[in-house]
Amino acid sequence: MRQRQTVTVGVDLAASARRTAVCRVVWGDGDGLTAEFLVPEGDQELLAAVRAADKTGLDCPLGWPSSFVATVLAHHRGVRLPPPVRFEERADGRPGLDALRFRLTDDVTWKATSMRPPLSVSTDLLGVVALRAAYLLDALAATGVSVPRDGSGPVAEVYPAAALRRWGIRLTHSYKSATPEARALREHIVRSVEEGLGLALPDSVRARCADSHDHLDALVCALVARAVLIGDTLRPRSPDEREAARQEGWIHLPGTDLAALRR
Repeated sequence: MRQRQTVTVGVDLAASARRTAVCRVVWGDGDGLTAEFLVPEGDQELLAAVRAADKTGLDCPLGWPSSFVATVLAHHRGVRLPPPVRFEERADGRPGLDALRFRLTDDVTWKATSMRPPLSVSTDLLGVVALRAAYLLDALAATGVSVPRDGSGPVAEVYPAAALRRWGIRLTHSYKSATPEARALREHIVRSVEEGLGLALPDSVRARCADSHDHLDALVCALVARAVLIGDTLRPRSPDEREAARQEGWIHLPGTDLAALRR
């Protein structure tokens, strides 16, 4: 029986529409896929692409740390602040991340990948992008589209660098600059993705990814959205994780086999 095509969209969100990169991938009946970059002129076109997809991977936090929210709210009301806390220590004995600066999903991701902690949505400039994401999700909800922050709905939070690590594509330095070394690394990442998938990407997509780390991240977001769609990501497991994911968002880390995305 022939299966219908599915569509995933990857969004490397920025504070402005001009800097936002969007990739659309159509997964065929068999082993094939088609990929292209979209250029939405504004939020309405971006939301239309999200609504038309089976799943969207968004590279942006979908919420703020609960401890941070509680602390700011207490300060705003002029009452005593809740005591600062940290998440559980790592297996090697090091303390968990600061719960004022990081969400539970940030701590889980940090521990699962052995990378540096993700950027803090409460204390880094990433918070500006998260504000845009919040308004985008609110606009979707206003049209009757439920957007749970745990990724069980049409939008899932993803983290491209962590996804690459999960797929065995280890980065010796940053690929997010205009240097020749960064461009060479982006080309290496694209080749590694193609090898892992066992498929060649369109020349136009390959060239855009080599030119722009934003577009490379958008492609990775679309691939992780496929992993979410087929159930090949790490989901919240404990009651605490499920509750935190509903409020703070949840980073979906894909499985380790890129070829699994073709099934």
